[in-house]
Amino acid sequence: MSARTNTADGTPLYGCMGLGGGWDTTPYGPADIAHAEAAVEAALDTGITAFDHADIYRYGKSEAVFGEVLSRAAGLRERITLQTKCGIRLPEDGRPGLYDLRGPTIARRVEESLARLRTDVLDVLLLHRPDPLADPAEIAATLTSLHRQGLVRRFGVSNMSAPQIARLQAHLELPLTVNQLEMSLHRRDWVEEGVLVNTSAGAGVGYPAGTTEYCLAHGIRLQAWGALAGGRFADPEATPAGRLVAELAARKGTSPETVVLWWLQRHPAGIAPVIGTTRPARIRACRDAVARTPELSHEEWYELWTAARGAPLP
Repeated sequence: MSARTNTADGTPLYGCMGLGGGWDTTPYGPADIAHAEAAVEAALDTGITAFDHADIYRYGKSEAVFGEVLSRAAGLRERITLQTKCGIRLPEDGRPGLYDLRGPTIARRVEESLARLRTDVLDVLLLHRPDPLADPAEIAATLTSLHRQGLVRRFGVSNMSAPQIARLQAHLELPLTVNQLEMSLHRRDWVEEGVLVNTSAGAGVGYPAGTTEYCLAHGIRLQAWGALAGGRFADPEATPAGRLVAELAARKGTSPETVVLWWLQRHPAGIAPVIGTTRPARIRACRDAVARTPELSHEEWYELWTAARGAPLP
């Protein structure tokens, strides 16, 4: 068994989207707080100390219930990294959902997140989705102001391509340090894009070309949302990939969840999985993804990829 060096690269985060009750404006209650406390305790037990939020999760209740947990656990805030996102506005009063990265909106959403999370500073703020109407100079000025006020320590983006990141970074002196994208053994566009060049199948890949390479070249940490693939590989009887995951887990003395996360972490980009399950047992099943260096050989990594895609590589 090899120990993982506790660096930022590849170290999982806990994703708090499932906390706080339903996707509505109904207030959370004691049961929701207890549910959040159990999930946070399980994450801490596995060695996870970074927690990922967004202002829209459960209509703000995910942040609010997490703030309740923080208020009840003396000293916890100093032990963890808090990350949240802004830039999406949910449907309201007959208006469809939209993206909004105007400067005043970003500033207001940060203030609201700080209040819900019951903290004075965010360790990381991500811009949740690209807003086609956004002015990158205005965004940069707002982020710089938030940093100078001591409200946000670091910044990043989510669901953005290399050109979109480069356009924003050109106006921003502070470095963008994170790009969070959907990446898993199920959602493989991020790796397929690199090998389906000059093939007809490449036209169907949605991942923006060159984004992984851009992030690597500029020191931008890749985070993977949906990293456990919704449990698709937890049942060894369901798919050939599920059977292979189970076989590798048994061979290496770990859990299927860890194998699925190792597949991401084994990539040279040092991808950091965001673990979103709210079930304490499944959170704890990810312990070896925190404690151990990914123990997948070159061949095993390709075997998993091929099994999941259900076809040979070109």
